[in-house]
Amino acid sequence: MILRDAVVVLTGAGSGIGRALALALAARGCHLALADINAEGLNETVRMVEAGPGRVSMHLLDVANRVAVASLPDEVMRFHGQVNLLINNAGVALGGTFEQVSEADFDWLMRINFDSVVCMTRAFLPLLHQVSEARIVNISSLFGLIAPPGQAAYCASKFAVRGFSNALRHELQDTHIGVTVVHPGGVNTSIAKSAKGPAGADPEEEERNRKAVQKMLRLPPERAAEIIIDGIERNRGRVLVGSDAKLLSVIERLMPVNYWKLLGRLLKK
Repeated sequence: MILRDAVVVLTGAGSGIGRALALALAARGCHLALADINAEGLNETVRMVEAGPGRVSMHLLDVANRVAVASLPDEVMRFHGQVNLLINNAGVALGGTFEQVSEADFDWLMRINFDSVVCMTRAFLPLLHQVSEARIVNISSLFGLIAPPGQAAYCASKFAVRGFSNALRHELQDTHIGVTVVHPGGVNTSIAKSAKGPAGADPEEEERNRKAVQKMLRLPPERAAEIIIDGIERNRGRVLVGSDAKLLSVIERLMPVNYWKLLGRLLKK
């Protein structure tokens, strides 16, 4: 896919992988429609990319709000006139076993991590059909490949993104719209620090868990963005980001039922 002069809609652009993607896409001459719920972070990203050659529009958006998502295509079209690339990157984290996580928190996570991907795709698909080359990129996770204990809700959302993306790719295979699903491994963003814990959990234990997870997030988001964009340019259907994602995807395929017996022992060591 040729990215220069492409119009890109990117959610979760206010920090982490989203900001890194915005910067890398701007450097390639893309026009950007950047969306995030965090006004301060979004403003900062826009400030960082607006000196580039492309047009930039800013959209304060709660991706869990279906009405807001449904109105976004009109906003983007008024500013940019077309859409070539949709990147569904916005997401949140929620720790705790299934029994620990409340129904309300489980639904909250699914609305943001999965339902928003479906709603954004439904909203922008008609516009993507109008251009000669287009792509949908959905950010899943390493936890859309493996399912560790204590991540039931998060894994459910990211496996759902993976399944939706794969089915959509097959449905669109005879069109000019490609679909890429991305599985980042341990990328050094603030997602672990900002993760919500189960109600009633020990705050000290939650903090220890966050710090333990943060230590495993080593890949710079800038490098993750370059890997993702390389996959987009090569029309990849699936992109594994980081050596951990590549290794664990192989282990899961070799031991689809029992892989956690091995990984659990390794993590304890």
